[in-house]
Amino acid sequence: MNSNKNSSRGRQTGKKKPQNTFTRKFDSKKKFSKERTVSSKVSKKQVAGNTEVDGIRLNKYIANSGICSRREADVFIAAGSAAVNGKIVTEMGYKVKLTDEVRFDGSLISPEKKRYVLLNKPKNFITTMDDDRGRKTVMELVGNASKERIYPVGRLDRNTTGLLLFTNDGELAKKLTHPKHNIQKIYHASLDKKLTSKDLNSIAEGFVLDERKVIVDEISYILNQPKSEVGVKIHSGRNRIVRRIFEHFNYKVVKLDRVIFAGLTKKDLPRGHWRHLTEMEVNNLKML
Repeated sequence: MNSNKNSSRGRQTGKKKPQNTFTRKFDSKKKFSKERTVSSKVSKKQVAGNTEVDGIRLNKYIANSGICSRREADVFIAAGSAAVNGKIVTEMGYKVKLTDEVRFDGSLISPEKKRYVLLNKPKNFITTMDDDRGRKTVMELVGNASKERIYPVGRLDRNTTGLLLFTNDGELAKKLTHPKHNIQKIYHASLDKKLTSKDLNSIAEGFVLDERKVIVDEISYILNQPKSEVGVKIHSGRNRIVRRIFEHFNYKVVKLDRVIFAGLTKKDLPRGHWRHLTEMEVNNLKML
């Protein structure tokens, strides 16, 4: 590990060999009493045309700059927020070349190289870009991970540890956080007392919380651990949902760790360290 390269609080873990995390079984020996295998095929890359000659659509150019998704860019373009070579462009499908000067709301923009950084978040860091109260933020941990400005995908609360993805890929970030895509997360919850089988079954069957139905994809005791150690597989992105589930049944979550996010695991990623995703992992995320 090159400590000079990563002088911020967070450190880069060793390079990771490419692997398809979607064909691996969940680590049932260490985590869950049930195991499932999820598979995904990675499509072949399509060969793009010569961007410099053909140009790229303005909405894609804006999305590639990390501002927003292509769909959102269309709305901004229609509203007159984009200008090419000093002229406002509202035409859908308008193409620009890399030599063109493109401005968004008056600011010069340019396509960024997409970055994907996975952090194993420690406790006592909040998920925000900055904090006016001076609290430690996750951005301090990935400060040297990328020269491009990256953003957290979703959030983990201050006392929750585990996997947190950062990227400047606005389209992918929106996909991974939108409820319709049912992106699954797996948590290891440590409770203040043993979870009764009755309550476990009630959670598994689904229940109403704040006038909305809560459904977990899977819940089970963790093998060879006290029954206060529970694994929860869920796709809901509601705020503090795992903690609120157990609070509803009068349990306090003492520790909460996200061990899997969208097929990505904590393997070879110590707490407080980060790594770049492999090309295969990025492709898998885009296939979800």
